[in-house]
Amino acid sequence: MDDPHPAWTRRRLLAAAGALAGTALLAGCGVQLPGSGVQLPRSPADPAAGLTARPQPEPTGALPAPGTQPLDLGVERPPLLHVPPGLAAGGAAPLVVALHGAGGDAEAGLGVLGGLADERGLLVLAPASRGSTWDAVTGRPGEDAALLDRALAQVFATVPVDPERVAVAGFSDGASYALGLGLANGDLFGRVVAFSPGFVAGQARVGEPAVFVSHGDADDVLPVEQTSRRIVPALREEGYDVTYREFAGGHAVPPEVAAEAVDWLGGG
Repeated sequence: MDDPHPAWTRRRLLAAAGALAGTALLAGCGVQLPGSGVQLPRSPADPAAGLTARPQPEPTGALPAPGTQPLDLGVERPPLLHVPPGLAAGGAAPLVVALHGAGGDAEAGLGVLGGLADERGLLVLAPASRGSTWDAVTGRPGEDAALLDRALAQVFATVPVDPERVAVAGFSDGASYALGLGLANGDLFGRVVAFSPGFVAGQARVGEPAVFVSHGDADDVLPVEQTSRRIVPALREEGYDVTYREFAGGHAVPPEVAAEAVDWLGGG
């Protein structure tokens, strides 16, 4: 869950953008909604469009033990890697990059999928933003994406990952960032999960990943009518295969929605 201060900032951004543009989330950048004259909000800065790390056919490092462990990348808030039990040498695992909401940390990222990773045999990489939220959300340079690329390279060097089952997921600001990273790196991420996104963080497009979006109809942090109800049709207009689940509730990921998303990812 995002902390109250970033949430208040997003409300102010929503209100300010509404006053300026009537229906856009962020002024100045966007993609045209079909037949509407409305711009789908995107952040001013793209996430680094060129993540270079890729799964290796024969990783050379030692297979990590089951459980959660930090990756030693020389940073204060290291990414966490969760290895499900039963991961065998030689067997390729599905990997999900899980992105926390504003004010969160890597532990919060691990909780994005509702604790279903072990049940479904998912390898989960949960980075932590360098600031209070992800750089592409605030328009800073791509240091978060650069660190993620390093983390992915380390994971791919030690764990056999199925290249056909690499996904990115996130909640709130993490969902906005997941959309940006996923659409910019569709040659790596075959699937993108966005729980309650605010916008698409970036404009780069590579490949055609499938997208799962969920949003609460009573979300008072990122109101659905100004966010997912515009994001989803715009993505569909661009040609993406989008699964959309709108539920009765607020700014959260209900357990049944998390379970549906994990089933959609094809884990297990």
